[in-house]
Amino acid sequence: MTTSPRRAAARRAAALAAVAVLLSGCGFRGAYSLDLPGGADTGDDPYSVQIQFADVLDLVPQSGVRVADVPVGKVTDIQLGSDWTALVTVEVNGDVDLPANAVAMIQQSSLLGEKYVELAAPGGGEAPTGELGDGSLITLDRTNRNVEVEEVLGALSLVLNGGGLTQLQTITSELGQALEGREDAVRNTLDQLDTFIGGLDDQRTEINRALDSVDALAATLAQGTGTLTTALDTIGPGLAVLEDQRGLLVSMLQSLAQLGDVGTRVINETGADTVANLQDLQPILSQLAAAGPDLANSLDLLLTYPFPASSLSALQYRTDQRTGGYALFTNMTADLNLDLTQLFCRYVTDQTTGALVLLDPSQVSDTCGVAGSPGGGAGTTPGQGSGGSGSGGGFTLPTLPDLTALVPGTGTTGSGSGGGLLGLPAIPGLTTGAGR
Repeated sequence: MTTSPRRAAARRAAALAAVAVLLSGCGFRGAYSLDLPGGADTGDDPYSVQIQFADVLDLVPQSGVRVADVPVGKVTDIQLGSDWTALVTVEVNGDVDLPANAVAMIQQSSLLGEKYVELAAPGGGEAPTGELGDGSLITLDRTNRNVEVEEVLGALSLVLNGGGLTQLQTITSELGQALEGREDAVRNTLDQLDTFIGGLDDQRTEINRALDSVDALAATLAQGTGTLTTALDTIGPGLAVLEDQRGLLVSMLQSLAQLGDVGTRVINETGADTVANLQDLQPILSQLAAAGPDLANSLDLLLTYPFPASSLSALQYRTDQRTGGYALFTNMTADLNLDLTQLFCRYVTDQTTGALVLLDPSQVSDTCGVAGSPGGGAGTTPGQGSGGSGSGGGFTLPTLPDLTALVPGTGTTGSGSGGGLLGLPAIPGLTTGAGR
């Protein structure tokens, strides 16, 4: 059976329309949407992982994903992130177990080969943690890329053409000339440098402690930032006041300088006199130092003079019979005798001259000066004959005229009572005889 050309054309149009509808529904992206032969087998239950790269070089979708150089997946999508980093989505076989802190690197299969994504466990002594699963993200700090051949050739050309290689001979020659004849000095410098570095190595514990102390100090200063800021803000007005008073401060310092000059001159001019005065004071100070204990003891007696302080506890008292008061005494009593006949028993009056004459001890009676005795001497009054008024008495008061009339209010003349002694005013209760 043959088919008409019109029916065959209609079938071809329907097939093309069906393929177009199928491709539009699946997001067809040209050749990148077609699986290449020989790719990795992702299995029945693959999982997707997103990886951030700073530079993906010429990595393209459908590139391989390897673990330990074994194909385990493929790159499904490459996008530009908001921070100008590349976000690569890979599809990995579900049977591949990787830790959550896995690392990723863009590698190259050979010098001119294709690019692929290499996944691996973390290195550098970091322990694997967790499990990499569907929707996991490998961040930028755990990704890297290999060095491009173009970069190696460019760096090599920089060294070979106009780089440091052409100046290497000049550098070597100049270095040889600089070190020529100074080998010992250079060797000594290296030995000292080795000793210095060795000392630093021996002191590394102290250096670390010093650095820790500096760090603690910096932390303390950081905590006191507010206080320091307040202090700096407050010190500003004080500095302004000092600035305003700068003239007065300068004048004060100048005056102090002048005072220092004057003081220096005075000290220089009076130095010899001061030394002489100190030398003169030396004996006095030496004697004072020697009399130190006695001087201290005399101060104790000064407060209780005339009695020592130790006798104060022995003070006694008795009642005064006349006044009714109390008399304090310490191991001592005294009687005051005011009897004139007893006081003048050793004297006689010369009747010629009227003067008092001291008797010879042989002429003084044994009772002279004894309380209650009439007194008087044993001899006769000089210049007085027998039968005179002084015979037998030895002591005669001088004959005085009656002077009572000369003192107003002393009584009548010749009464002999109530008048004062020798014309003095009368004192009640006072007897003319004697007092005690």
